[in-house]
Amino acid sequence: MYVDDAGVLKHGYAWFHLMADSVQELHEFAASIGVPSRAFHRGARHPHYDVSASQRRRALQHGATAISARDAVRIGRRVAEPVRPATADHAQYSLFA
Repeated sequence: MYVDDAGVLKHGYAWFHLMADSVQELHEFAASIGVPSRAFHRGARHPHYDVSASQRRRALQHGATAISARDAVRIGRRVAEPVRPATADHAQYSLFA
């Protein structure tokens, strides 16, 4: 489990990327620390959750490894998931919309 130091400013907040070596591991870890499924960046080139600074701290407290934004790109390239459209009953949030 990894969380980067991107600190992308959007809507007045800094946002970070929560990633893992597999999509299943990513979803399980995010759920275990209370990150809502709507924070998963569906359709992104690299599977990840967009997380706030407090969620980043929680991820680190629960064993995630802090990485650079550059490392996040490298890790993301290793993890592949077929692109699935968001369902109508599932809200989608994205930092880069």
